[in-house]
Amino acid sequence: MSSNNNTSLQQFKNLVAIKFQLYNSLFTSLPFHRIEKTGFLVPILLLNCEEGYRKGLSPVEILEEFFTKQTSSTKEDEKIDLLFRLVQYIERQVVLFDALEDASFKEIHDLGGSGTLKHLALEVETQHKEEALTKKLKDFSAQFVLTAHPTQFYRDAVLGIIHDISHGVNANNENQIYSYLQQLGRTPFFQKQKPTPYDEAVTLIWYLENIFYFSIGRVVGFLKNRFPEAVNADNPIMKMGFWPGGDRDGNPFVNADTTLKVGNALRQAIVKCYYLDIRKLKRRLTFKGVDIALAELEKKLYDNLFLPDHQFNLSKEEILNSLKNIHQQLIQEHNSLFVGLVDSLLTRVEVFGLHFASLDVRQESSIHGNVLNVIAEKTDSLPKNYASLGNQEKMNVLFNITASANPNIFEDAVEKDTLKSVAVIKTIQQLNGEAGCHRYIISQCNSALNAIEVFGLFLLGGWKKEELSIDIVPLFETVDDLENAAEIMKQLYSNKDYSEHLARRNKKQTIMLGFSDGTKDGGYLMANWGIYKAKEELTAISKQYEIDVVFFDGRGGPPARGGGKTHNFYASLGDKISNKEIQLTIQGQTVSSNFGTIDSAQYNIEQLLHAGISNELFPSKDGDMPEAEYQLIQRLADEGYVSYKTLKEHPQFANYLLHASPLRFYADTNIGSRPAKRGGGAQLTLKDLRAIPFVGAWSQIKQNVTGYYGVGAAFEKLANEGKWDEVKAMYDNSLFFKTLIDNCEMAMKKCFFPLTAFLSKHQQYGEIWNMLHDEYERTKKYIFLLTKQDQLMGKHPVDQLSIEMRERIVLPLLTIQQYAITKVREHEDSDNNEALKTSYEKLVMRCSFGIINSGRNSA
Repeated sequence: MSSNNNTSLQQFKNLVAIKFQLYNSLFTSLPFHRIEKTGFLVPILLLNCEEGYRKGLSPVEILEEFFTKQTSSTKEDEKIDLLFRLVQYIERQVVLFDALEDASFKEIHDLGGSGTLKHLALEVETQHKEEALTKKLKDFSAQFVLTAHPTQFYRDAVLGIIHDISHGVNANNENQIYSYLQQLGRTPFFQKQKPTPYDEAVTLIWYLENIFYFSIGRVVGFLKNRFPEAVNADNPIMKMGFWPGGDRDGNPFVNADTTLKVGNALRQAIVKCYYLDIRKLKRRLTFKGVDIALAELEKKLYDNLFLPDHQFNLSKEEILNSLKNIHQQLIQEHNSLFVGLVDSLLTRVEVFGLHFASLDVRQESSIHGNVLNVIAEKTDSLPKNYASLGNQEKMNVLFNITASANPNIFEDAVEKDTLKSVAVIKTIQQLNGEAGCHRYIISQCNSALNAIEVFGLFLLGGWKKEELSIDIVPLFETVDDLENAAEIMKQLYSNKDYSEHLARRNKKQTIMLGFSDGTKDGGYLMANWGIYKAKEELTAISKQYEIDVVFFDGRGGPPARGGGKTHNFYASLGDKISNKEIQLTIQGQTVSSNFGTIDSAQYNIEQLLHAGISNELFPSKDGDMPEAEYQLIQRLADEGYVSYKTLKEHPQFANYLLHASPLRFYADTNIGSRPAKRGGGAQLTLKDLRAIPFVGAWSQIKQNVTGYYGVGAAFEKLANEGKWDEVKAMYDNSLFFKTLIDNCEMAMKKCFFPLTAFLSKHQQYGEIWNMLHDEYERTKKYIFLLTKQDQLMGKHPVDQLSIEMRERIVLPLLTIQQYAITKVREHEDSDNNEALKTSYEKLVMRCSFGIINSGRNSA
C-alpha cells in the first residue's frame, strides 16, 4: 500500500470510523417511539445476523431466533412494529455515516493532488504546454446532465440535515449535532405520494443553486486566473444539462406544460443566484459611480424575479455588459479593488447564462412514428399513404414538409404532447436563450428514419428548416444498436438535407450511448466493450464526413450502469475516439454522493476535466490500444456475453428476480415519477423493464449480477487456452481494462451471497442461485490472480473500508427485507390476513430506502 493510501486510510479511520461509533451513541436517546430499547437492540441484531449467516441460517431463522431470545414480542403485529422501529433507527445511522464522510472529504482527499486542476496546471507549466492547452480549450468542454432517475431516496429536508450535521461535525459542536440528530428523528424519510416531474426538478435545482453554481464557478475561475489566454467566454469549459421535466421516455406524467414550467424554474433560479451575488457585491463596491451601476443591475434582476405579472425582459448580454462596465470602472477609477469578486460573477454568468442548465427533451422512437401516422391519417400535412412508404421515401417526405399540424387532432395524450413539446422548446429558447433547450434525444433509435422523424416533427410544429436551432441526438443502447450505430450515422451524414442541417449546427453531431440498457442486454464486458468499439467506429465515420462528433454517455451510479471510477475511462481513450467534449449523465444517488458538497463536487469535476485535457496534452506512451489487446478484449467480451446470455435465457431468470428481490414493490416506493417499466402491459418482460429497477433489484439482494457475471467465465476460457499471461499483461498496461476490472471489484465488494443462500436448494430457483454464486466465486478467483491481492478492492483501502462499514450498517436491513418478502409470499399462499400482508409489503418497501441510500451508487 502506498504512503498516500496509508495516510488517507488513517484519516478515514479517525474522522469517519471512530466518530461514527461516538456519535452513534447519541441515537439511544433520539425521540422515536420506545427508542431507548431500539437503540440497544440494533447492535444485538447486527451481531445475531453476522453469527447467523456464518452458521448458514436464513433471514427468517435469524429473526425468529432474535424475537425469541432478545424480545418479548410473540404476536405477529408486535414483531412487525418492532421491525419498523429497527428500520427507522438504521436509516438514521446511514444518514450519520453520510454526513461524516461529507464532513471529512477535504481531509481524506488531496484537493491539490493527482487528477486535480492544480496538478494539471503544474504539469502544463513544467512541460511548457500552455499553447497546447489554449488550443485544447478552444472547443473542449465537459457537461454534467442531472437526471431524475428514481434512485435518490433522500427528501430535500433530509439532504439539508445531512448538510447541517456535516457542518456541525467540522465545527466539533456536539450540542448542535445532537439537536440535528433529534430533528432527524422527527423528520419523515419517505414520500407519502409519488413526486411529480416538477417536484423532481425542484430537488435537483437545489443542487444547481447550492453546489454547482459555486463549484463550477471555482473550477472555471481557477483556469481563467491561471491561464487567462486559454479560457474564452464563447467556450466556458463547463456546462450543465437537465432532464427532469424534459425526459418523456416512458413517463406519461411529463408534458409540455411541465417542460415550460421547469424551464421557467431554471431561469428563475439562476436569476436569483445572480441577485444574491449582486446584494453581496453591494457591501464591498460602495464606490462612487460603481454603486449606481450596481443598484441599476440589482433592480433589473429584482423586477424580473419578484414583481408579479412582470414580462421577463432580461438577457445574458445585458447582465454581462453591466458587469463588464463595473469591472472597467474598478480598474480605471478604484485601483482594481475587489475586481476579483466581479470576475467571479462574470465567470458564472458566462457559464450559466439565463438557462442555468440546458433542458433536454427525450422520447422513444416508436412514439414519433405513431404521431406521424396519425398526422398522415387526419391531415393533409403528410401523404395519406405515408405509413406504407419505405424508409427512404418517408425521409424524403419529412424533409419537404411545408404545412404545420394542429396538436388537437390527437386523441392520445402522449401523442398530442409530442407535437406540443416542439412549440414549447421554441418558447424556452426565447426566454432562456438557445442554450436553454436545444437537444432532442431519441431513445431506441434503430434507424436513420428515427432521427429524421424528429426533424419532420419540428417542421410540423411550425419551425422553419433554415432556422431549426435543435440538435437531434440518437441514443444507442443495446448490443445490436451499438453494432449498427455507425451505419445509421453514415446514412444520416450522406443525406443532403441532414448534412445541410448539421452545417447550420457548426458541423457538430451529438450521439448518446446508453450503458444501462447495454449492460442489461449484453452483460458487463460486452456492454462496456461494445460502447468503446462503437465510439471508435462513430469517430471514424464522422471524420470521413468532416463532422465533429460528441459522445454523450448515459451513465448511472453503479459499475453495471457505467458508473464507478468514471474519470479513468475518459483518461484511457486513445486518438481513435473523439474527445472534444465529455458529456455524461449524473443520476440518482451519484448526485448526492459525488456532488453533495461544494468541495466534493469541485474535486469530481476536476478529476473529469483533468482526464479529458491530459489525455490529449500528455498522451500515454502506449497511445492507442495495440491490436493484440484489442483482439484479447474482444475475445473476453464475446465469452462473457455467451455466459451472460445463457443466464439471461434461463427460463427462471426473470421469475427468480421477482421471487428473491423487492422488484415488484419498486414502483410503490414513491421515490420517482416514472413507472418501473415501459408500456402498460401487466406481464413483466426484460425488454420493457427499465435498467434502473433491474440493476437496483440485484443490488438489494446483494448479487450485483450485471457488474460481474460473465467476467470469470471469460477469464477461465482464456486461461484454459493458455492466454492468461496475455490477460495479466493487458491488466498491467491498459488503463481501460484495469478500470473495467476495478469497477467490477466494486460491484463484487457489495455482494453478500449468505443473505440468499437459503435459495440454493430451492426446487425452482436453486439452479439460478448456484449459477450466480459459482460465477461470483470464479470471477473472484481470477481477479485475485490478476491483481495479486487477497481481497476485493485491496488497492483502494479507503473505498474498501467505506463499503465494508456501510454494508455492515445495513446488514440488519437486508435481513429484515428478506424476512418481509418471505412473509408476503406466505400470506399470498394462505390468503388469511390481508392487513398483515400489507404491513409486510410496506416493510419491504421501507427497507429499500436505507439499503439504496447506504450503497450510494447501487442503482
